[in-house]
Amino acid sequence: MSNTGEHSYRLDEGKIRSRLGIIHAVSLPSNLAANFEKLATAESKNKSELFREMLTAYERRHREERFHELQRYGVKKARKKGILTEADVDKLVFQGR
Repeated sequence: MSNTGEHSYRLDEGKIRSRLGIIHAVSLPSNLAANFEKLATAESKNKSELFREMLTAYERRHREERFHELQRYGVKKARKKGILTEADVDKLVFQGR
């Protein structure tokens, strides 16, 4: 483990770890790198903050897409069984109670 200033770093499974988190190197084409830097500056964020926000937004969008995919699947299955309305769902839910 080497110590540089106030941060300590160590190499772990090919990644550099610091007290603040894991440091990853990301390769971008020069035009994307320039756009990324401009966006960080425009948003008054450092590149790590911007990347974290972008990744969080991507994960949220992915979860929403998966949820909608599952909804479409459920609707398709329900229609095949003749379940077409909320009232049909209520009947199924409460029929055994």
